[in-house]
Amino acid sequence: MPKLFILLGFAAAALLAGYWGLLFLMQRSLLFPAPGVEGAPPRPFDAEQVWLAIGVGQIEAWFLPPTPRAVGLSPLIIFAHGNGELIDFWPAAFDEPRRWGFAVLLVEYPGYGRSAGYPSEATITQGVVAAYDWSQAHPGIDPSRIVAYGRSIGGGAACQLALRRPVSALVLESAFTGVRPFARGFGAPSFLVRDPFDNLAVVREYPGPLLLLHGSHDEIISPSHSEMLAAAAQQAELHLLPCGHNDCPRAWPVVHDFLERHELLPKQTR
Repeated sequence: MPKLFILLGFAAAALLAGYWGLLFLMQRSLLFPAPGVEGAPPRPFDAEQVWLAIGVGQIEAWFLPPTPRAVGLSPLIIFAHGNGELIDFWPAAFDEPRRWGFAVLLVEYPGYGRSAGYPSEATITQGVVAAYDWSQAHPGIDPSRIVAYGRSIGGGAACQLALRRPVSALVLESAFTGVRPFARGFGAPSFLVRDPFDNLAVVREYPGPLLLLHGSHDEIISPSHSEMLAAAAQQAELHLLPCGHNDCPRAWPVVHDFLERHELLPKQTR
């Protein structure tokens, strides 16, 4: 019997090690299921295609100017989308803040769409930082009014940008506290996570205003994640919306009020 228990113990350990190894190898394909560009909407006529150089090659971004074009410098929203999306899907969603006088920079992830490289926390962070640095040299952008906005996995990108560059405000929609809690849900230890996106650690240190938007019926990322982020932040407000994860309309009235209270709107729209 002792030998049998020992053999069973070795077999269980081998199965567990194999499962963990499979998760380690497959996690990026699960975390970053990049869609194809076939059938994606065309780039709008007024969107400027921007190529940003990072360590794994050139990545694409689309710059959307304010409408109508501002007389002075415009504040900017740098947007990072969800893991199953492309920048191609997003221009029309930002028509409203463009009417307020905001410019928008939609940043593609490495390995997504027409961008070179592969997605990871490190390469995605390089991409949003490169986008921020590009915006600082743009003659029409107010470098003191940059808003980082991330949806779902894009919340991790926005947080990493806020950690590395001074952003005036942070907007997180349907965001998580980090990837490690999901790994534990799959029975994997935290040390196996290659791309942790520890948003909780970032918001604890972020000194600026934070807006959290989350669907109250979200079954992919529980709204409890945003509740924990709000509790950890230095100055945050949380709005729960009557939707799930992928069916939430943009809460532009809430965003407008948030930006207005923090004096980030263009002067003519206040």
